[in-house]
Amino acid sequence: MRVVVSGSSGLIGRALLRKLSDEGHEIITLVRRPPRGNEVQWDPPRATIDSAGLEGCDAVVNLAGAGIGDRRWSPARKREILESRVGSTALLCQTLAGLTRRPRVLVNASAIGVYGSRGDEVLTEDSAAGTGFLAEVCGAWESATSSAESAGIRVVHLRTSVVLAAEGGALARQLSIFKLGLGGRLGRGDQWLSWISLSDELRAILHVLTQESHSGPVNAVAPSPVTNASFTRALGSALHRPAVLVVPGAALRMALGREMADEMVLASQRVLPERLQASGFSFDHPSVDQAIAAALAA
Repeated sequence: MRVVVSGSSGLIGRALLRKLSDEGHEIITLVRRPPRGNEVQWDPPRATIDSAGLEGCDAVVNLAGAGIGDRRWSPARKREILESRVGSTALLCQTLAGLTRRPRVLVNASAIGVYGSRGDEVLTEDSAAGTGFLAEVCGAWESATSSAESAGIRVVHLRTSVVLAAEGGALARQLSIFKLGLGGRLGRGDQWLSWISLSDELRAILHVLTQESHSGPVNAVAPSPVTNASFTRALGSALHRPAVLVVPGAALRMALGREMADEMVLASQRVLPERLQASGFSFDHPSVDQAIAAALAA
């Protein structure tokens, strides 16, 4: 396939480029700097894109967006998080819709943040959207693909959970703390954590790219969500370090701000991959112990 990838500098994007290359696909990356080789320039804030470079592509994977957990959520940062997703997605989809030779499929990144914090409720793709900033962002992000859908492009909203990888993301930020024996549960620890290994995330992307039965929301989560307390024990055990400390919810809210703490580290999301499993997808790392071991071995 000839695959266009945006957001290729992030954790998932970098790994996806390697996997696509290893499997023999032709890759075109969207970049903001002057392009080189198989690159196409775009500038979402200025709503410009070299549409000619996208003609004849078979598939598009859109991963672009400012990091949600990189910095404290000031009003300006929240606008950046929203606009970096909605504006870039709308630009890309309007451009794809106007091509003479359109791609067959667009896999557009989304997140399980769309469900909000729901306690012990089991969530699938058929569950209603939740409330909060992240739910609003995800809803607007998914809606921004409407022009591509109207043009007949098959669109998949890949609702990704926490991706477990030692080279980036939430796990990477925790490793140094846990290696020092200073790891512990966050808040009460009974909040549900939905997660996926990096390799299963990549396999899920390729699966929905090629399986034409997939459109609309697809949860990219492992089939065994765990509580924060269980995840803490699993990571401490894998590193052979104690993980018995507790970071109070009040301290997290003070450090991150109430909204960010409540929607990210204290949110409870018990999400299942119903549509992936129904289509025959099997996980290389269905348990959190397997996923952590794979991440540490990479």
